[in-house]
Amino acid sequence: MDRQTGERLRVHIAHSPPDSALRVLEDALDTSIALTCGSVEASQDTEILVAGRPSREQLIACPHLRALVIPYAGVPAETRDLLLAEFPELEVYNLHHNAVAAAELALSLLLAAAKTLVPVDRAFRRHDWRSRYDGEPTILLDGKTAIVLGLGAIGTRIVSACHALGMEVHAIRRHPDRPHPPYVIVHPPDGLAAVLPQADALMICLPLTPETGGLIGEEELRLLRPSSLLVNVARGAIIDEAALYKALAERRIAAAGIDVWYEYPKTPEARAETPPSRFPFHELDNVVMSPHRGGAYRMEELERKRMTDLAVTLNAIARDEPIPHPVELRAGY
Repeated sequence: MDRQTGERLRVHIAHSPPDSALRVLEDALDTSIALTCGSVEASQDTEILVAGRPSREQLIACPHLRALVIPYAGVPAETRDLLLAEFPELEVYNLHHNAVAAAELALSLLLAAAKTLVPVDRAFRRHDWRSRYDGEPTILLDGKTAIVLGLGAIGTRIVSACHALGMEVHAIRRHPDRPHPPYVIVHPPDGLAAVLPQADALMICLPLTPETGGLIGEEELRLLRPSSLLVNVARGAIIDEAALYKALAERRIAAAGIDVWYEYPKTPEARAETPPSRFPFHELDNVVMSPHRGGAYRMEELERKRMTDLAVTLNAIARDEPIPHPVELRAGY
């Protein structure tokens, strides 16, 4: 953008945010940004499109498009494929406004699994005290080892929380030389098999890409200790579905906390009765189950945080400053 001519950066949001969130965005935006939003097609002079799943027609209709901002973490597979095939030069950015909520849920699942909170709660509601005297012993996390797969916005918060619990923390990341907290030991992806036998807790917060799909299968699960805990707040398909169920059912790992699944409701009506897997995870008492709520909190607060993060990204573009959360399309995140 030529700042000398007074031209404004044209930004279009494909789906209008709630009015209260939109006011947050407008108040935070640089005055050099001209904002439009709504389900109508972006205008031909749009330079920045904010959309999670833009159609080919939307992108073609914006000949001056410089960048796409996906208003959440990750890139939908169909969007990645479209961009790589037809718009490979387009800059793409994510928002990570839900990283705090996802990391908090990951820690909740870890603690619930380690302390057998769900089956104990279920029994105690029947006034059954036996878990205090002769139930399964809980797992102490202090002094144990956590392996975190992925060291992005969510993973960085998880390693901080695990460190605060007194755990030794290792992480696997694609770029091990990038800056990271001093208390985490970072390994490249090809070091996964070597570190898995050390894991007392395996925390998964990787994006789903062609490289990470099925990353944790039968062989990797067998490398874990029988006392290990597993938490997945990333995507279900990163772990082989059948292998995970078998490992838990056979008690080859101690327990799991799972927020992401293999089957999702296809209609609003189906939300009340859709099993999350073809396997009966719900019959296992060593699984804490959550219906993909890692980024879910009060909608008004969620949208305000999304708009605050979006303002940071758009202002950086308008001011020619370093732009947060760039996406490497070929890597998938």
